[in-house]
Formats: sequence, structure tokens, C-alpha cells
Amino acid sequence: MAYRKIKLCVEDVQGYNCLLNFHGMDMTRDKLCSLIKKKQSIIEANVDARTTDGYIVRLFCIAFTKKQDDQLKETCYAKSAKVRSIRTKMINAMSTLAGKGDLKTLVKALIAGTTGEEIEKEASSIFPIKDCYIRKVKVIKKPKFDVTALMEWHTDEGQDVGQNVAPAIPEETVAGSGGRL
Repeated sequence: MAYRKIKLCVEDVQGYNCLLNFHGMDMTRDKLCSLIKKKQSIIEANVDARTTDGYIVRLFCIAFTKKQDDQLKETCYAKSAKVRSIRTKMINAMSTLAGKGDLKTLVKALIAGTTGEEIEKEASSIFPIKDCYIRKVKVIKKPKFDVTALMEWHTDEGQDVGQNVAPAIPEETVAGSGGRL
């Protein structure tokens, strides 16, 4: 998931601590360019959705057509009617994703990255697609600033998801070398 760029904005400063809020997500250019190839159709969709806590987010989705397993033809272009029906499936999936919870659950779902696979499964009955991703997320409108709601984001849930780092090995220096060996 290294191809995702998460944008955060500073909402409040308390001493030396900055309280951050989700501002958007984007896909890196190299990942996007690696997906785009010739002889396939590109299907894009976007939707404005409201979360339960009042944020309005714009979600962008991208997918590509893929060849059948036993296909001999070199190209795999989809007709416009099939592209439209896949696009409506994308819009429905993205709007339900954003509308079923608050911004925190939306961000967790975006980080998990399983939405694209769900859209692929839904749209496979229409036309086989591959590499379906939520390409970009923009926060269009935020509710009135509330410090208590923001503090809920920053409470420690008590679970450590990182790994322990090995302690640094002290380097040996030669006396009079100025720190160089």
C-alpha cells in the first residue's frame, strides 16, 4: 500500500502537539502510470458522498478491462453501455462505503483497500475488470470545527501495530580522528 498518499491538515495545536484531521488521499503517479496500458478500456467514476458525521467527500475510482482466460483477441475494449453499467456499480459501492459510517471508518476502509476488490466482484458479471482502486479522495466540506470530536480521533486505542526496532549499535571511533574512522 505504499502507492497511497494520505493528506492530513492541522486542525488545532496544543503545546507541542498538533491535532491532525484527514484531508484527502491520492495515488502516486508511478503506480497510476504502471496501471495504464494499451489495448484495454479505462473506466473511471466519481461520486460526492456524505458521511454520518457530516463530512462531504468526493471519491474517485479507476478500473481497467481484462482479457478472458481463453481469449485469443489481443484487445479487450468494453462497449459504452457496459462501461456505463460498471460505472453505476462503482458509484453505488462508493456511496454506500462513505454513507455507512463516519470519516474515521471511511479512512480505515480506504487504508484496508478492499473496496476495489468488492467492485471487481460486483462488476465481473457485466465485464471482467482488473486493477480497481479508489484512486483519489477529497474532503469537499467539513462540519463546524469541534475539538472534542477531533480528540476522539487522537485517543490511543491501546493496540500497538508497529514492530519493535532493534537498538542502535554504538560505533567505535578512534581517538583524535574527529569522529571519522
